[in-house]
Amino acid sequence: MAEHRTMQRDALLNAARSLLSEGGTEGLTFPALAERTGLARSSVYEYFRSRAAVVEELCAVDFPVWAAEVEAAMDAVPTPESKVEAYVRTQLELVGDRRHRAVVAISASELDAGAREKIRAAHGGLVAITVEALESLGHDQPRLAAMLLQGIVDAAVRRIELGAAEDPAVIADTAVALVLRGVRG
Repeated sequence: MAEHRTMQRDALLNAARSLLSEGGTEGLTFPALAERTGLARSSVYEYFRSRAAVVEELCAVDFPVWAAEVEAAMDAVPTPESKVEAYVRTQLELVGDRRHRAVVAISASELDAGAREKIRAAHGGLVAITVEALESLGHDQPRLAAMLLQGIVDAAVRRIELGAAEDPAVIADTAVALVLRGVRG
């Protein structure tokens, strides 16, 4: 029985990712989740109490995967500069990932305070993995520098998501150049 519930929950999360990717916030409805998964609408409510709960669960499941991918990319390179570059590039490569598109498709204002705090904490953990590289580069304020670095990544992510005139590779190259100039002082 527990295995069946886990499979149903996973199917609901996969459907939610697709719906958010395809139609944004408006696309994520319980009737649409029910239709995509073949469940009764009332059954969807047995798993999630609201759209915000679905998104919170997506973040809880998907964010550690993204963070592990970023950390693995950073671990695969030798120098602090190359670690910072890997941090930026990997996040920007993940923009096209449906898991990422799904979570950013819904406005944080639709989430309750607890969900927003969990997402902030997850982002904080991601930012923290750059602190050591920034310390190695001699930054006086490596935590602040890491948060500002993430601000550049976030701006580049938004630019890519908007379908800006620039190619995503150009956006990534520009973000990396800007960050590396900044972290070198």
